[in-house]
Amino acid sequence: MTTLVIDSATEACSVALFDGDVLIAGDCRVLGRGHAEHLIPMIAALPGKGRADRIAVALGPGSFTGVRVGLAAARALAFAWGAELVGYPTLALIAAMAGKEHAGEAVTVCTTGGHGEWFVQDFDVDGLPLAPLASLTPAFAVRHGGAERVAGSQAEALVAARGSGVARPLWPDARHFAALDPNMLTADTAPLYGRAPDARLPGAA
Repeated sequence: MTTLVIDSATEACSVALFDGDVLIAGDCRVLGRGHAEHLIPMIAALPGKGRADRIAVALGPGSFTGVRVGLAAARALAFAWGAELVGYPTLALIAAMAGKEHAGEAVTVCTTGGHGEWFVQDFDVDGLPLAPLASLTPAFAVRHGGAERVAGSQAEALVAARGSGVARPLWPDARHFAALDPNMLTADTAPLYGRAPDARLPGAA
């Protein structure tokens, strides 16, 4: 089975094409913004323009715009190609990437959230979550993340704030999708925002 992986939920934007667990080609760019302009050309630059039997897309958490951009592209391509569509949590991919470097160690993943908060989640040695995802202020995040090893875009900040641990700054990279535990894949591709939307609909009059 060929798989196109799309991850645009965070500051990074990445795509990858796999044949089974073998990486055929991929690209990863830390953009900050501009995912909508870069994502489709990145997919089109893959062999066969990225066409695959299955599409795996990052569900978040991350930026609202980045999550929506990735999901919209994945859903449109899955419909056009008649491909299977699955999703995965962004933090789980980061945990899997950290696990490739340090097998047999649990990891706390800490990434940039909204309004000065961090997304924090603990994962076991197999890359499976030990606790629910949380969106926390740095002060609360210090008491929440329990593993000695910390990975993610805010890893260094979390380790510095708590005064202990080993930080590995990482952004999700679709090219490492094969390291993700298959149990983290889901047919439910609802976005995982990790916190309530900034904008709310007005209440009934």
